[in-house]
Amino acid sequence: MIVAGGGAAAIATSAKHTRIHFQMVRSANSVNTDCLPKAKADVTVQSRGQVEVMTIAASGLPKNTDFDLFVIQVPNAPFGMSWYQGDLNTNQWGVAAGTFVGRFSIETFSVAPGTAPAPVVHNSPIADASSNPTTAPVHQYHLGLWFNSPEDAVAAGCSKDPKAVTPFNGDHTAGPQVLSTRNFPDAEGPLRSLQP
Repeated sequence: MIVAGGGAAAIATSAKHTRIHFQMVRSANSVNTDCLPKAKADVTVQSRGQVEVMTIAASGLPKNTDFDLFVIQVPNAPFGMSWYQGDLNTNQWGVAAGTFVGRFSIETFSVAPGTAPAPVVHNSPIADASSNPTTAPVHQYHLGLWFNSPEDAVAAGCSKDPKAVTPFNGDHTAGPQVLSTRNFPDAEGPLRSLQP
């Protein structure tokens, strides 16, 4: 098992782990705007053979607020290749929990052997691409959590601009990142240490 707290992260790269536990910490944006000083999330990922089960317990967040979870290439902007995993919604105490089933291991990657047409579902505020770029396999071993709306980020003191959107929700109208795995090096995200 790997364990990473708020300060340093330790990954045993030579060991094969089928269960990992780590923390998500305040994102660079949260630190730079001096917001949500107690925000964090504990994450456990367990291999189930053909899939992994990821459980997240977040706390120190604004109450009754929606957040969007992504698996990302690097923990800080520009984030690289990213894929939308799901939502976390806080309760009246600013606590949220979620369970996700998918591929969250050393085998997590995106690939595009060639360019192909892509559906354009959203045209604004951030338009969908009408085709993909060609890319060799790109692994994503980090996690990031975004405010579902810029207005929620402003209310929490994590932004001053209620119109500053990012593409990190289902309709590309998310606010800034609030938590990430930036406590791990860019090329050594915590999902890299889990063997399926």
